[in-house]
Amino acid sequence: MAAVSKVFAARLAGLVVLGPDGESIGRVRDVVITIRIGRQRPRVLGLVVELVTRRRIFVPMLRVTAIEPGSVTLTGSVSLRKFTQKPGEVLALAQVVDTTVRVDDPALVELAGIDVLVVDLGIELTRTRDWVVSRVAVRRPRARLARRSAVHVVEWPHVEGLTHSQLALPGQGVSQLLAQFEGMRPADVANAIRELPDKRRHEVAVALDDERLADVLQELPTDDQTDLLTHLEVERAADVLEAMDPDDAADLLGELPETEAESLLQLMDPEDSEPVRRLLEHSPDTAGGLMTPEPVILTPSTTVAEALALARNPDLTPALASMAFVVRPPISTPTGRYLGCVHLQQLLREPPASLVGGMLDTDLIRLGPEDPLATVTRYFARYNLVCGPVVDDEGHLLGAVAVDDVLDHLLPEDWREQEATDD
Repeated sequence: MAAVSKVFAARLAGLVVLGPDGESIGRVRDVVITIRIGRQRPRVLGLVVELVTRRRIFVPMLRVTAIEPGSVTLTGSVSLRKFTQKPGEVLALAQVVDTTVRVDDPALVELAGIDVLVVDLGIELTRTRDWVVSRVAVRRPRARLARRSAVHVVEWPHVEGLTHSQLALPGQGVSQLLAQFEGMRPADVANAIRELPDKRRHEVAVALDDERLADVLQELPTDDQTDLLTHLEVERAADVLEAMDPDDAADLLGELPETEAESLLQLMDPEDSEPVRRLLEHSPDTAGGLMTPEPVILTPSTTVAEALALARNPDLTPALASMAFVVRPPISTPTGRYLGCVHLQQLLREPPASLVGGMLDTDLIRLGPEDPLATVTRYFARYNLVCGPVVDDEGHLLGAVAVDDVLDHLLPEDWREQEATDD
């Protein structure tokens, strides 16, 4: 297929990026432009490319030798340094698409004097081998329940409103980002959000629904978590905390000033805040601070079939689903007397109608809520487990510690940043 010299930015998103020898090195995620004074056409500086390691780098347009319908080919070497947006740089898809502008094209009198939305940017290669933004695709905002209006392509000089100050306004480009995040894992969304400018990051947090934002927050470093949470309205922040796993919510609240944390706890539903309060009573580097109060909890009369159905809960991590804990009622933590545990592998080997009370592992050592991180770590190493019960002195099950929570505390605080730069 022949290389193209004109293309719309949105068509580039997701294209495979090929190195000089034809190997795939990643995919295009955005186009970096710089908007110039007056009505000069913006220059295209380069592409944001996401490597297979999920790190995002900047590739200058000078390194792009061909743009084809299914791929972008590079020449020479490129820096693998993590992409950081510089002053004066604008991300076409993240910041320009969905911007409100006006058009003064005499051929489009029906758009004169009204606000229209930017749908895409057309870029082209000039005779001097520079890439510039030459055209802008726009459409009327869609009224509620109305059909989507037609797209009009306007030459750049006839577009008003695309300035650096205009692009800093809230809400613009967010819907494009949300569309890109559809179907992505929370950890990948978290990595992408961290690459955004502060204002855009806060706008995305506001636009995400509570459940999705809660999942993403749990994958972010502590500083980014507190930054996003404190930029939300307090009622919304409380709703997001309710949607988080109690142990993650407790960790996040533990990073806030005590008065702020208490204010948020009071706004939360008591049913959600109570387990979080119990976790906050323990030091974060103890079994009580590491545990989740919502593992798989059964009574002795639970059948194997019922136990396996609970273990299939998609909200459970694989570590938490690997073991169920059997107690006397009540089964909400702190429970009645803890009787023992049942391993998932054991459940898979037993008839569906069998009762879990007849297959208990009563010999497994229990963790105490004040056991330090070092004790918890040795516990997992000694018994080759990924989950373990936390039981108080009176024999009540308080929760369970999963190995992923232990790793979060063993790794350096900035391990997520290092993951993006060291791969």
